[in-house]
Amino acid sequence: AQKYHMRWFEKHLPKDGSVRIHRFDQTLVGLSIAGPKSRDLLQKLVDVDVSTKAFRFMDFREMAVGGAPCMVNRITYTGDLGYEIWMAPAYQRLVYKAIKEAGEEFGLVDFGMRALLSMRLEKNFPTWFRELRPIYGPFEGSMDRFIKLEKNAFIGREASAKEHAKGPKLRRVSFIVDAVDADVMGDEPIWAKVSKD
Repeated sequence: AQKYHMRWFEKHLPKDGSVRIHRFDQTLVGLSIAGPKSRDLLQKLVDVDVSTKAFRFMDFREMAVGGAPCMVNRITYTGDLGYEIWMAPAYQRLVYKAIKEAGEEFGLVDFGMRALLSMRLEKNFPTWFRELRPIYGPFEGSMDRFIKLEKNAFIGREASAKEHAKGPKLRRVSFIVDAVDADVMGDEPIWAKVSKD
C-alpha cells in the first residue's frame, strides 16, 4: 500500500514545492498494544496524558515510551482500544521489554500478524489492497464515516458525490461463516436470492 499511496501523493503535490513528503517505512519499526487495559499500560510507560480526552481516536503524537523516542498512534486493527507505537529499529527491543514488564500486572500476552488479521476481520476493519482497492468508490467500500461531502473541496469529491447520489453499485459488508470446516481466504463470491418484489 505504501508504494501506491506514495505515487498518489507525488502525483498531487503542489508544483510550487511548498509541500514535501518523506517516507519512513524503511526507517521505522512498530509494536502494537491492544485491549481494554492498553491505555493503562501505555500510561505507565509515558509521562504525558493519554486519557480519552487528551489522546483521541486516530490521534498521532511523538512521545517517549519506556524512555525511547517514539511516535504513537491511537488506533489498532483489533477492534479494541489500542495503540501503534513506531520507533527507530535501535529502540525496538528496549520498548518491547518495557511493554512486557509494565504489562505483567495486566496479563499481557503477545499476538502476531495472523491473529491481528483475524481480529480485524471480526471487527470489519478493511485494509488497502485486501478489501479496499482503487476500483471501488468510497461508498462501495463502506467508508462513509470518513467522507464529508459538505466540507472543503478534495480530490475525488465530484465522483464521490455522484456515487453517493446514485447509491453504490456494490457494497463491502462483513459476513460470519459459521462452519468449522469452511475457512475463507478472501474474495469468495457470496450469492444471495433476492426477491424482485
